[in-house]
Amino acid sequence: MLELSILGFLYEEPMHAYELRSRISGLSGHIRPVSDGALYPAVDRLRKAGFVDKQEEPGGKRQMLSLTGAGREELLRRLREPAELEITDRDSFLVLLAFLGYLPDPADQLRVLRRRLAFYDQPASYFYDRGRPMRSAEMTDRFRKGMLTIAAATKRADMDWLRTEIAALEAAATG
Repeated sequence: MLELSILGFLYEEPMHAYELRSRISGLSGHIRPVSDGALYPAVDRLRKAGFVDKQEEPGGKRQMLSLTGAGREELLRRLREPAELEITDRDSFLVLLAFLGYLPDPADQLRVLRRRLAFYDQPASYFYDRGRPMRSAEMTDRFRKGMLTIAAATKRADMDWLRTEIAALEAAATG
């Protein structure tokens, strides 16, 4: 998620590491604030891979980060071909979604949204009984039942949105 966020925000414009950390923290919310201890090693990995360029400003106190041509291509590749976790994990998917609009081909966007929708066809739960996912109605613990109730409502809302966006992209492609 962190590397995808770095690539995505630098795709928009070059920026200082402080601004980048602030934007990533805003995207990931208060649950996962980004520390310098996480950001700088990730930036260094991307720089060593040739995806990010780092320029010292006069005085050497601040660094301006920008995306290279290879970094732009890497972002688009990661958006076109997201890892399985980026489809199945809600927070990772939201990061992916934040930058999905940068894909120039709506067919690529459709493929990603369809993968997320297909993910919901698989039964899943936070709790299992002998390998079978448990449903909210089976829970006796009110808090676990609450977790499953919230997850089911989130899933419904996500699926409704996905179906609407898929239909809109398909209509635009045929329109």
